[in-house]
Amino acid sequence: MENLEAVLQDAAAKMDRSRVVLKEQFAGLRTGKASPALVENVQVIYYGTPTRLRDIAGISTPEARLIVINAYDPTALHDIEKAILAANLGVTPMNDGRVIRVPIPELSEERRKELVKVARRHAEDARIAVRNIRRDANDLIKKLQKDGKISEDERDQALNTVQHNTDGHIGKIDADLKAKEQEVMAV
Repeated sequence: MENLEAVLQDAAAKMDRSRVVLKEQFAGLRTGKASPALVENVQVIYYGTPTRLRDIAGISTPEARLIVINAYDPTALHDIEKAILAANLGVTPMNDGRVIRVPIPELSEERRKELVKVARRHAEDARIAVRNIRRDANDLIKKLQKDGKISEDERDQALNTVQHNTDGHIGKIDADLKAKEQEVMAV
């Protein structure tokens, strides 16, 4: 990185990306209702190549507790069924030869608490990623100052900006976690 502006923009973009990844992970956590996000990123071995389920099948939720998967290639139904079972989502797919139906059972209190723990683990991983991005950006800023490309005042201001971005992103991650916990624990 040659200049300070590029370092700050890169750090902010990476922090935003870590939050996007967290939201994708949260979408894959099963709540009490059916959601295509639960299965759309399941990796299916399709003709020897790992492929996301959403790329080889249409996924719909005709009822609140049912996901219907309609494979574009009917010969892939068995592979899709195996992949859903292997993903350990806590659901059992039913293959009728044309479509796969995935009924979503009611969550027990114990299972809800386990899902909250998983959500907290994902959130902590996102916080760690944001802190690592902060550390890397701070190192680059200090290197720019050491190389004489920016002044000490600019360095201090940039470090404060990075810390402010970090605090903001961690606050948003905490808010996302709280919302997901409430969604999972709602009966």
